[in-house]
Amino acid sequence: MPYSTVIGLEIHCQLATKTKMFCGCKIEVNTEPNKNVCPGCLGFPGTLPSPNKEALNLAIKLGLALNCEIENRALWTRKGYFYPDLPNGYQITQIGTIPAFDHPICKKGYLEIILEDGTKKKIGIHHIHMEEDAGKLVHDFSPDSSHFDANRCGTPLCEIVTQPDMRNPEEAVLVLQKIKQILEYTGASNANMENGNLRCDGNISIRKGEDAPFGTRVEIKNLNSFSYLQKALEAEIALQSVMLDSGREIEQCTKRFDANHNKTITIRRKEDAHDYKYFPEPDLLRLYVEQSHIDSIKQNMPELPDARRLRFESDFGLSQYDAQVLTSDKEVSDWFDTASKTCKNPKILANWVTSELMRELKETEGGICALKFKPEDLAQMVNLIENSTISGKIGKTVFAEMLSTGKDPDTIIKEKGLVQITDTSAIEAIVRNVIEANQSQWQEFKGGKAQLRGFFVGQIMKNSGGKANPGMVNRLLDEIK
Repeated sequence: MPYSTVIGLEIHCQLATKTKMFCGCKIEVNTEPNKNVCPGCLGFPGTLPSPNKEALNLAIKLGLALNCEIENRALWTRKGYFYPDLPNGYQITQIGTIPAFDHPICKKGYLEIILEDGTKKKIGIHHIHMEEDAGKLVHDFSPDSSHFDANRCGTPLCEIVTQPDMRNPEEAVLVLQKIKQILEYTGASNANMENGNLRCDGNISIRKGEDAPFGTRVEIKNLNSFSYLQKALEAEIALQSVMLDSGREIEQCTKRFDANHNKTITIRRKEDAHDYKYFPEPDLLRLYVEQSHIDSIKQNMPELPDARRLRFESDFGLSQYDAQVLTSDKEVSDWFDTASKTCKNPKILANWVTSELMRELKETEGGICALKFKPEDLAQMVNLIENSTISGKIGKTVFAEMLSTGKDPDTIIKEKGLVQITDTSAIEAIVRNVIEANQSQWQEFKGGKAQLRGFFVGQIMKNSGGKANPGMVNRLLDEIK
């Protein structure tokens, strides 16, 4: 039987600080193991934590971007569990099992996603809390041993916990994509999923109907791509549906996703918050934040993706879909925004970016930063099309040359002699030559066979080397008797 799905996400993002959460060790990715460590992040006895102020600022900025209330008396707590990648045997965090211990830095927020049909849906943010990351176990050296890399120990993290407001895996992916956007726009995190800056846990249950009580929750850990999130949730929905159909009960547990076999695998049985034995961190005072400091961060917030999307729609006349595509990636969005400042027709510019440019970026290593030409060059090319110096077809030739050489449009057009022919008499001469060479087709065209227009336009453009103004060509085809 069909079931109703309930999904919530726990999204872990490393904050974009230069040093760790409670010590001065440098943060680096893809460096030699155990390079950036000290007695503090290695959990040596007698060391004391000292909070990173920049991490706090980034957490507040993230909370404001997600419409949260900011807690100005956040409480540090200890989450006790023993695992080889956690030298202290506990993690410093900001959540607890009772209200007196549960004071995360941000709470009661929301974000909006745009569904496939264009409608908007609000997803609640339960809270955002700060904590320190654990280290990394490496299992690649031999089949019977593991190695420990402590470089990641103490890296500042924010965990974003949503409300269980998603009803299918597609919505969950949209939420993760939106949060990745916000992290990039605010600069709170590099949000690089390949480097582990951004990881996601999916909490999922199914029930007989939308009004039925929630089912038993299963958590799927450490999903580091949008496709893995969707596939893992789909696999778990299928598994739980089969189990309920056969009369078996769902057991609360923690799982991982096996991408090779497209299935979820249990790694821990039932686990609740009280199992972690939370209590206030004795080595840290409450995190008092003055309202004036929060207000200062709020006043200096960058333009967020939703605001930019609305600006692109209102200022440039873009559709919601095109504006959404142009704001989905911050680097592409910044690039287009720069180009639009010197472009006479940003709507046409948007078409070039969303079609030609973004298609090329899929094959370009390093993304838009690796382009050889500047945003102003594409704007200038669109301007040349708009003032009829070149045609749209010539524009594609110029664009390809810009990609390969990095030369500006004016230089390319001059070197290759690509200026569009706009002289009426010159174009008319070409049109009459083509008509003379194709008399039978001309008579059929004039007799009402409209589909032959494409044939004549193609022949005329070929004879002009692609330089004839298409508008003039079509006008002359209608005027010549």
